[in-house]
Amino acid sequence: MAGTRAGAIARAERCFDEGTYLERLRALVAVPTESQLPDSEPALRRYCEETMPALMRDMAFEQTVLDNPKKGRGPVFVATRIEDPSLPTVLVYGHGDVVRGLKGKWSDGMDPWDVTVRGDKWYGRGTVDNKGQHLIAIEALRAVMAERGGRLGFNAKVLVETGEEQGSPGLRGLLQAERDRLAADVFIGLDGPRQTTFMPEMKLGARGGVAFDLVVRLRDHAHHSGHWGGVLTDPGFVLAHALASITDRHGRILVEGWTPAAIPPAVKRAIGELVFEDIPGLPEGDPNWGEPGLTKAEKIFGWTSVIVLAQITGHPDAPTNAVQGEARARLQVRHCADVPGDSIVPALRRHLDAKGFPEVEIIQVMERDMFGASRTDPDDPWVGMVAGSMARTTNRAPNIVPNSSGSNPSDMFLEELGTPVIWIPNSYAGCNQHGPDEHALAPLLREGLGLMAGIWWDIGEGRVPARR
Repeated sequence: MAGTRAGAIARAERCFDEGTYLERLRALVAVPTESQLPDSEPALRRYCEETMPALMRDMAFEQTVLDNPKKGRGPVFVATRIEDPSLPTVLVYGHGDVVRGLKGKWSDGMDPWDVTVRGDKWYGRGTVDNKGQHLIAIEALRAVMAERGGRLGFNAKVLVETGEEQGSPGLRGLLQAERDRLAADVFIGLDGPRQTTFMPEMKLGARGGVAFDLVVRLRDHAHHSGHWGGVLTDPGFVLAHALASITDRHGRILVEGWTPAAIPPAVKRAIGELVFEDIPGLPEGDPNWGEPGLTKAEKIFGWTSVIVLAQITGHPDAPTNAVQGEARARLQVRHCADVPGDSIVPALRRHLDAKGFPEVEIIQVMERDMFGASRTDPDDPWVGMVAGSMARTTNRAPNIVPNSSGSNPSDMFLEELGTPVIWIPNSYAGCNQHGPDEHALAPLLREGLGLMAGIWWDIGEGRVPARR
């Protein structure tokens, strides 16, 4: 049975139209895989040991569950199908963990652990982040296999981790230990929102994140403001001036080494070709904030940003008439691959010393594991191959985003496996991921099934770059 590309896409879309996709999504969402909770490991293990194996039982993949190298963290599900070692191998990524369900805070009493269908919106925790998205990849694989009479035409390895919402703790160590098992020619993950609801999209990496506290600790106790105001150095003002030295009045970063020398030409070109959609309810960008001369898209996808997450001195809930002994602020820097993450704090230390703030301590914090910055070259042949496939399916070239504005574990796969990394998001900016009322848009789910079936079909046809 030879089958056709159109036939594979039609099979994937029928999976949606006939309700099979929704039925399988309900089974995934029903497992409360809240990795942020301290007692989450049993649910995460259930997802890997029971839910995922049941989903892929009839697909002739060799399945295994790998324990996390970090004790107490969730495992990783891996399903492998090697049809011929000479064929290209695709590593398909998803994450089975979700943020807290926040049951009781959803509209109209909706249950986060069930899928509630209201028109084109499908509500439930994980419908987009990320259970609904890795389900798209798997069902598209199933459709191509059925159309080809039981074959894919390439080798596939499906990896579903359970710690992404915590920064993927242990994943790098697992990739190092299992490098041969997980070796592939290309990484394709499905996660995140698109810039528009009306055109497909690829993302090629992520910005990295570095968080730290700035602390001015001058004395152990506060002292009466009447007796000591104007005499004792006020840590609140010292910290305010230190913060003011980091950016100018309009948010331009002043710390040498925090921003790239320039946006690389291929990246600048890709950013300039992006198409955006205005989503009701989202804020407008402030045109005069940030690096002057850059577009909004260049500021988001090609530059560095810094924000103050929190700032405190004294007791804001019950102010006392006293000169405080300490002031503290937490900052977060988001940076692209052109700025090494491990250079951020040393550069700030040099800056503060040069500006006369030696008393300001920098304490790097890890509330959760933070992802590093990463980017696959927009000119990589695999990027062109996947973009061409998406264009054949939709009759429209996709948005190619050089790196996500947020974070994901792209850096681990690029650095440990040496594979180009491509993300294909199937959600939108208004999906409420991480909050109550997380939801998928049904048309994007259906379109994603067709897109992925087309990509899998084209890889199986041999429309791939030569091996490096």
